[in-house]
Amino acid sequence: MKAIAEEKGRKMDSYRKTAIIVGVLFIVATVTAIVSIVFLGSNLDPPDYLDNVSANENQVIIAVIFWLILAVSVMGIGVMMFPILKKHNEGLALGYVGLRLIETILIIVASISLLSLLTLSQEYVAGTLDATYYQPSGTLLLALFEWSFAIGTMIFLGLGGLPLYYVLYQTRLVPRWLSVWGLIGAALVLLYGLMALFGLDPAILAAPIAVQEMVFAVWLIIKGFNPSAVDS
Repeated sequence: MKAIAEEKGRKMDSYRKTAIIVGVLFIVATVTAIVSIVFLGSNLDPPDYLDNVSANENQVIIAVIFWLILAVSVMGIGVMMFPILKKHNEGLALGYVGLRLIETILIIVASISLLSLLTLSQEYVAGTLDATYYQPSGTLLLALFEWSFAIGTMIFLGLGGLPLYYVLYQTRLVPRWLSVWGLIGAALVLLYGLMALFGLDPAILAAPIAVQEMVFAVWLIIKGFNPSAVDS
């Protein structure tokens, strides 16, 4: 009986530590995404984005650093949640990690595109190449950045949230109202991403998941996972 109690205690400690780490990573991911957008500001707005990017080099580099932190946080959430989700549904656990990995890769691609755009803008200002070369190249890099970041932070954010909150709903590891909120928020941000592919920008659809992730993060840090669900 003592051995069983000790094993149960170790299991609870492991779940508690995971909950805190995942909660912190969710907060880091949200904060870095917002801060990076603030630092980048309107520097990518046409038609003078090449001049603006070159003139605000430090802001662009800081935005990229925050995006890279975002990428690490996103992958960290997937890795930390995998052992817990695997105990209940291995297929969905693997799917969740895979979707988080794709999201991470797309964020990194967006970061590299932005750094490439920065290099191009500096050459443009320096006038080292024919001016007709810059605009088509800049347009392509800007499009690659925007599509990579948009698809990564909307479509795959939504796709990743669906298996996560579905398993949490089934297992009651967190309150079901929080899981349902997550499922709705994930579906809405996925819809937002799909609509963005057609040139629409219903940004309000991203609000529910943004608020839910902060509530979810605070819940994990303060409350952790439901002990009775962990035992079962």
